[in-house]
Amino acid sequence: MSDVDPDVLVERLRAVCLALPEVTEKISHGSPSWFVRRMFVSWVGRHHGDPHLSLWAAAPEGAQAEMVAAEPDRFFVPPYVGHRGWLGMRLDVAGGPDWDEIREVVTDAYRCTAPRRLVAQLETHGP
Repeated sequence: MSDVDPDVLVERLRAVCLALPEVTEKISHGSPSWFVRRMFVSWVGRHHGDPHLSLWAAAPEGAQAEMVAAEPDRFFVPPYVGHRGWLGMRLDVAGGPDWDEIREVVTDAYRCTAPRRLVAQLETHGP
């Protein structure tokens, strides 16, 4: 586990999420979470004794299994929402998180959750 500042991670994650159309932030289950009508990403800092700083995100069908199998040190099936295909991503990895990859995971989560007109807007104008 790298030596990272959780506050810095949350601020950067917040900026990525709020850059998407009509996203709002609320506290859900004690953690900052981002919504586009429904929750699509949540910050999870050392949840119930887990030593990691992570995000949980909605994911396209099949992405969770593929990413967890490919890189189990970085990706995992999160409790509570994993059965719905959500993906867990550890942010406190050695060398720091890959923010381009985080933007991809967050944008994919947005596409899974946002109304079609917002997804179309995203496709036209970009994040």
